[in-house]
Amino acid sequence: MSNQAAGKPVRLPREERRRQLLSAAQEVFVSNGFHGAAMDEIAEAAHVSKPVLYQHFPGKRELYMALLDNHLNTLTEFLRTALNSTTDNKLRVRETMRAYFRFVAQDSQGHRMVFESDLTNDAEVSARIEEFNARFANSIAGVIAEDTKLSHLEATLLGRALAGMAQVSARYWLETDGGLDIDAASELVYRLAWRGISRFPKEI
Repeated sequence: MSNQAAGKPVRLPREERRRQLLSAAQEVFVSNGFHGAAMDEIAEAAHVSKPVLYQHFPGKRELYMALLDNHLNTLTEFLRTALNSTTDNKLRVRETMRAYFRFVAQDSQGHRMVFESDLTNDAEVSARIEEFNARFANSIAGVIAEDTKLSHLEATLLGRALAGMAQVSARYWLETDGGLDIDAASELVYRLAWRGISRFPKEI
C-alpha cells in the first residue's frame, strides 16, 4: 500500500515542496494581503503541517520575500529577452511592451502581489522593487540614448516614464478582464511610446 493510500503525507523532493509552498503562499497573500495572511492558512492551502512549512520558511516574511524575488527575476528575464530579440530600437520598444503585458497576463496574481501589496512601504520590499524599476528604466533609457541625441540623464528620465507607462497600463488592462485583446493593448501603448521617442532629434 502506498503512503498516500495509507493516509500518510507524500514526501516531495525539497525543490518541489518549496514550489508547492510558495504557490500556496501566493494564493493566501493575494486573497488576504501580507498582514492578513497567517502561516496556519498557508499550511492548510498547501496541504501540509505547520512544522513542514517551518522547515522551509521561518516565517511569512521569508515566504513573501522569496515570492517577490522569483517574480521580479522572471519579469526581468522576460524584458531582457525582449530587448535582446532585435537590434532595431523601434522593435525593441514594441517587444518590451508586449513582454510586460504577457508577463502580467501569465501571472496576474504574482504581479498584483508584487506591485499592489500592503507591504510595498516596507523598506526591504520597496528597495527590491526600486532596484527592478531602475534596471527596467535603464534598459529602456539605453534604447532611447542610442536612437536620439538626448543625454544619459534625459534618456533615463524618459526610461522611467516609459517603465511607469508599461506598469500602469498593464495593470489597468488586467482590470478590463479581457475586454481588449492583449496584443492590441500592448500595441496601443507601444505606439504611444514610440511616437513620443521618435519626435526627438535622431543620433547621427
